[in-house]
Amino acid sequence: MIDGPRMIELNTQQIIKLRGPKNDVDVTRPYAFLPESECMANGAIESFSTVFLTNRECAFRCLMCDLWKNTTDERVPVGAIPQQIAHAFAELPTANNLKLYNSGNFFDAQAIPPEDYPAIAKLAETFGTVVVENHPKLTGRRCRDFQRLISGQLEVALGLETAHSEALARLNKQMTLADFARAVEFLLATGISVRAFILLQPPGIGETEVVDWALRSVEYAFSLGVSCCSIIPLRGGNGAIDWLIEQGLARIPRLTAMEQVLEQGFELKPGRVFVDLWDAQRFADCQFCSVERISRLQQMNLMQRTLPPVKCEMCRAHEAN
Repeated sequence: MIDGPRMIELNTQQIIKLRGPKNDVDVTRPYAFLPESECMANGAIESFSTVFLTNRECAFRCLMCDLWKNTTDERVPVGAIPQQIAHAFAELPTANNLKLYNSGNFFDAQAIPPEDYPAIAKLAETFGTVVVENHPKLTGRRCRDFQRLISGQLEVALGLETAHSEALARLNKQMTLADFARAVEFLLATGISVRAFILLQPPGIGETEVVDWALRSVEYAFSLGVSCCSIIPLRGGNGAIDWLIEQGLARIPRLTAMEQVLEQGFELKPGRVFVDLWDAQRFADCQFCSVERISRLQQMNLMQRTLPPVKCEMCRAHEAN
């Protein structure tokens, strides 16, 4: 069992030292984009255009983050972000809603130049909802200014990660639960919707408590007025997490834990709960049924209800042993 007393708290310099090289990126192109579907608050399934913007690296070096791999070291030129969005739109099908994910913080002036807000708003004028990512400590006036520019509803995705205050402190996110609560309060008072990212199995939480603390974190977010929570399983590949795994101080969650959190999360109304399934095969705990189980989770994300479990004779044989 991995527990708090055995944890090592890595600082910013140590986290950076454990990293590998960044990927080559082009400031005139998003580093990725894709069409998605999502269940909305009214139960309707709507289309999204999701664009992963190329911009300057986030100033917060969170322990679990791997988004730095596709960032620049300097602020991108004014005009580059609208150019990236336009490039993605030329390739993507028409959609109802938009996600502008940016490897950092949308309202960090060194990541997304505020001078580009009007051009971004113009590109986003046909979308009903515009979702952006931001750090709770960078949540303020710029959020309100951007909401006034766009024609649709702004939704800001904030990384809560965990309601376990000690585990949160070890993530080097440089925020507290009170910081998160203040950011949510400000956004809701301004008429901006909020979604929260919840980290599944953060280092420092005992193996038997992983699902419980993920659900507690969802419940905490909902208690503040957050409209939906996205469960992000801890992943290796960023250097720091790999080192902690080698030391026996962190583990990657299994598909079973993702299933349990989503199933039980549906009971924590009033908001929606999603589980992030990017590269979900890496979390498989049974090679024979993982594809079917991942497909089931995809459908559950869309339907927001639990579906019958996948039956697997090999899993049952494993459990019997």
